[in-house]
Amino acid sequence: MTIPTEPGQPGDPTPGGDFGTGAPSGYGGTQPGYGMPPAPEAYGAATPGPELATWALRAQSALVDWFGPSLVAGIFYSAVNRNLGSLLQLVALVWALYQAYQGGATGQSMGKKWAGTRVLREQDGQVIGGGMGIARYILHILDAIPCYLGFLWPLWDAKKQTFADKILKTVVVKG
Repeated sequence: MTIPTEPGQPGDPTPGGDFGTGAPSGYGGTQPGYGMPPAPEAYGAATPGPELATWALRAQSALVDWFGPSLVAGIFYSAVNRNLGSLLQLVALVWALYQAYQGGATGQSMGKKWAGTRVLREQDGQVIGGGMGIARYILHILDAIPCYLGFLWPLWDAKKQTFADKILKTVVVKG
């Protein structure tokens, strides 16, 4: 067997070799990750990697992170005391932004921990960062505009992404 001189040549087991296993490579072995296999290029139905989260798991995490606190604040606002309700709505917004930041910075908000899911960059499986987590939260407005269709999109999408996920190239996975 001949060892190809460039990645992607005939006989090469994978483009660039099978890094991390010592298989032949155009670059002589185990370069990227120094013994670690490279992260999958994208998460999807046909791509190996963590299993994509179901819509039900995504909905569970949303209940804890956004919907539950907003519902409690709304009930207080309309039924109990408008001043207290307004204060609770502000607290619910701060809670939601903090959860969005945590979801981006660590991959898991409190709701995602509870549901057993993580939000990651589609390209390399890394966390997206706190600022991008907040941006993702704000971009969910686009999921709501067409009659909340974007929140239902993961039900039939191959990568189970909302519109905000598609724009930011993120996926929600189990684990």
